[in-house]
Amino acid sequence: MSTGTERNRIDTEAPVTGTGLEAPATTTPDVLRRKGSLPRWAPYGILAGTAVVMAGVVAATGFGVGLWLFLTAVAYAVATYATSRVVEGARKAADRLVTVVVTSAFLLAMIPLASVLWTVLSQGWARFDLAFFTNSMRGVIGEGGGALHAIQGTLVITGLAAAMSIPVGVLTAIYLVEYGNQSRLARAITFFVDVMTGIPSIVAGLFAYALFALLLGPGVRFGFVGAVALTVLMIPIVVRSTEEMLKIVPNELREASFALGVPKWRTILKVVIPTTAGGIATGITLAIARVIGETAPLLVTVGLATGVNLNPFDSRMATLPVFAYYSYATPGVPREPFIDRAWTAALVLMLVVMVLNVVARLISRYFAPKTR
Repeated sequence: MSTGTERNRIDTEAPVTGTGLEAPATTTPDVLRRKGSLPRWAPYGILAGTAVVMAGVVAATGFGVGLWLFLTAVAYAVATYATSRVVEGARKAADRLVTVVVTSAFLLAMIPLASVLWTVLSQGWARFDLAFFTNSMRGVIGEGGGALHAIQGTLVITGLAAAMSIPVGVLTAIYLVEYGNQSRLARAITFFVDVMTGIPSIVAGLFAYALFALLLGPGVRFGFVGAVALTVLMIPIVVRSTEEMLKIVPNELREASFALGVPKWRTILKVVIPTTAGGIATGITLAIARVIGETAPLLVTVGLATGVNLNPFDSRMATLPVFAYYSYATPGVPREPFIDRAWTAALVLMLVVMVLNVVARLISRYFAPKTR
C-alpha cells in the first residue's frame, strides 16, 4: 500500500514531457532573482550628481547656463543608461534611456513657451486694469486710454467670419464623406482644401482686398472685408476637422438607420452629426482660436481706428492684433505708454486664445459619445 501510494505521488509531481506543459527550468527564477533594480531615488541622485559635476565643468570653462543644461542632460542620459545596464540589464537600460530622451525633448519644447508666457505676462500686467477694458484711444495721445474699441472689433469680425465659415465648412465635409464617394468633384474639393490649408494669411487678406476693390473701388477698408479674409483661413480648418470626425462614425449606425426606412438626409441630421457633435464643435473652436490672432490680413483689409465702431460695413475698425502691432511699431511720444498698451493687448489676446482652447477641451470631454 505504501509503495503504490509513494509511486503515485512521485508520478503526480513528475513533469509531463512532450505536451508543452513542462515546468520551467529551475535556473530561470534564479537568473531573474539575480537581476537587481535601481531604487526610486536613483534617477534623482544621478541627476543631482551630473548637475553638480557639469556645474563645475562650466564654471571652470566660463560658459553660460545654456551649455550647463545641455551638458547635464547628455551626462545624465549616459550615466542613467550605464548604471541601469549594469544593475538592471540591457532592456531596462534602453527603456530608461528613451524615457530620458523623450523627457528632455519635452522640456526643450517647453522652454520657448514658458519664456513667451512669462515675458507677455510680466510686460503686459502693468496696464491690465479696468481702464484698459473700458476706454478707447479716441483723443488719447500719451498715457491712459484702452483697447475697448479693439476688443469689440475683434469680436465682431471673428463672429462674422465664424458665421460664414462654419456652415460652409460643415456642409462641405458632409458632402465629401456622405455624398462624394470619391467622385471627381469630391477629389477636386479635397485638393483645393489641402491647398487652402497651407496658404499664408497675407494671401487671404490680399484676396479679400482685391475682391472688394474690384466691386467698390480701391482703398476700401471695413470690417466685413477682414471677416471675409478670416473666412478664407477658417474654412479649410473646419472642413478638415469635421471630415475626420464624420469618418469615425461606424457604418453600422448608418445602415441601422437605413434599415428602419429613415432617409439619408435625416440619418445624417439625427444620427451622424449628433454622434460627432463634440468633435465637430472642438474643431470649430480651434479654428476660431487659430484666426482670432491674425494680423497680416487685417492690416490690409481693415486698417486701424481709434474709436469704437460696431458697424462692420462702414469705415475702418480696430482689432487687437492690429492695435498691438501699431502700438509697438509706430509709438508716439512718450514711447512707454504705447509699448505698455501693446504688451497688454498681446496678453489679452493670448488669454482669449487660451480660453478658447480650454473650451475646446471641455467640449471634447463632456460632449463626446459615451462608450459605456
